[in-house]
Amino acid sequence: MAKEELFAKLRSLQDILSHKIECELNIEDIPKVLVSQEEMLVLLKKKFIDKSAEYDEARAQETELRNNLHEAEHSREGAEKNMDAIKTQREYEALDKEIRDAADKEQHYRKELLKQERRLSDLKTELGQNEAMILQQEQELAERRTKIEAEVAEKKARLAELQKQEDEVMPDLNEEILFKFDRIIRNKKGKGIVPLKSGVCLGCHMILPVQFANMVRLGEEIVFCPYCSRILYFEESEADEEYSFDLDEAGSLADLDDLEEEEEDFDEEEEDKVQIDYDE
Repeated sequence: MAKEELFAKLRSLQDILSHKIECELNIEDIPKVLVSQEEMLVLLKKKFIDKSAEYDEARAQETELRNNLHEAEHSREGAEKNMDAIKTQREYEALDKEIRDAADKEQHYRKELLKQERRLSDLKTELGQNEAMILQQEQELAERRTKIEAEVAEKKARLAELQKQEDEVMPDLNEEILFKFDRIIRNKKGKGIVPLKSGVCLGCHMILPVQFANMVRLGEEIVFCPYCSRILYFEESEADEEYSFDLDEAGSLADLDDLEEEEEDFDEEEEDKVQIDYDE
């Protein structure tokens, strides 16, 4: 496969994979919007249970107060009936004290009972409000869950369509390159193949060594950016000539060694010449 055709396929695959990854993330993230609402519902139900327990306890206390009030009333009424049967001053004083103590208790229990009735009324109102909020939250949660399920189904259908497009592009591509390409796109925010322009990788905007620039220009092999790992393809620009040279004409480190040896030979010849002149 020609390199231009390969790069075209990779660019096409890049678009497909980018949309595919986006769909996968959406499918993963969409249900997360329910988490806060579900947590709120759990808290409301816990509050309702706690408030119900508090209401039951208040009802038990109210019943106890009513019984105590009834006993105080009964004690006072009984003492008042016995007033007609007293014969001595001491009996009168003892019975009078019993009546007053029973009346004090009766008054105390009436006040406490009134407070407890108000508390029960408030608790009952709060329970009603909590129950209404729970019902509303459950209804909203059910509606949102239905909407999300439809949205996820739509994303999955789109993902299946993208997978089909990917399968149509992949057969002609090297498996190892495809594996690297997929990982690069996932790690580099959807960009796996980028142009090299004026010696600069347009993925990471780093200036590449001239050797890399020439390898990309030649297009004889797949070249990965040494900085960001993206696949590079050459894109012409007015300033590209200064980033290219003929490697055959550029020489090597071996050529530099030859040049140093020539300079050493020249220095030795000059030294011999000076010695001859001195002897003469």
